[in-house]
Amino acid sequence: MCIFCKIINKEIPASILYEDEDVFALLDIAQVTDGHALVMPKEHVDNILDCPPVLLSKIISVTQMLSKDIVSKLGAKGVNVLTNANPAAGQSVMHFHMHIIPRYHEHDGLILKFKENPTPELKKIQDILKK
Repeated sequence: MCIFCKIINKEIPASILYEDEDVFALLDIAQVTDGHALVMPKEHVDNILDCPPVLLSKIISVTQMLSKDIVSKLGAKGVNVLTNANPAAGQSVMHFHMHIIPRYHEHDGLILKFKENPTPELKKIQDILKK
């Protein structure tokens, strides 16, 4: 059983923020910034690629609700919402979860930098994905 399944089953203590029949949310034990939360399905699903659309919709709704709470109640200036799918993308726990990372100021220690990678292959990629 994965660590998130153990937390959901109350075998491991956690700082629970939200729980319903399908969705579970808690404060991440490794806070990137104060209020860093995780939202996940109670059902074990490896990642977003395997998540049924109806369940994904519920997870996104809870993610939005908690994001609004984090901004209004903790005074965050914004949030980053992200997920990693598979180890190549940085997924370390193979139980689908969304990160909500509050942003209080520009220099809060979290650096998300996207390298601009212009490519003349956009049409080719578009054609592949539209098939």
